[in-house]
Amino acid sequence: MNITTNKRKYKIIIAKSFYKRLTGFIGKKNINYGILFPRCNSIHTFFMKENIDIIGLNENNEVIYKYENLPKNKVIKINNKAKKTSILELPKYASTKIKIGTILLINED
Repeated sequence: MNITTNKRKYKIIIAKSFYKRLTGFIGKKNINYGILFPRCNSIHTFFMKENIDIIGLNENNEVIYKYENLPKNKVIKINNKAKKTSILELPKYASTKIKIGTILLINED
């Protein structure tokens, strides 16, 4: 899967396994891809080496939450009530042109 933002294409990995959901970007440097966490409404940045961007999506891939350059050692909860939310983690500043309300097209190519 891929997403193009800020004129740059990022590979998107889907965090399906318990291990991938648990570790995400922990310990990674020079992040150049994204991770999609389906059916997720909160994340943490404990033990991360770099800041990241967070995009909260509803079931239609509409952006309902955005945090740019999220620092280490934080917990973010995007929506307590929505059950079908997902979170997309991207490299820092990858989401600068993405706005709340935008529907993201995540391509399979």
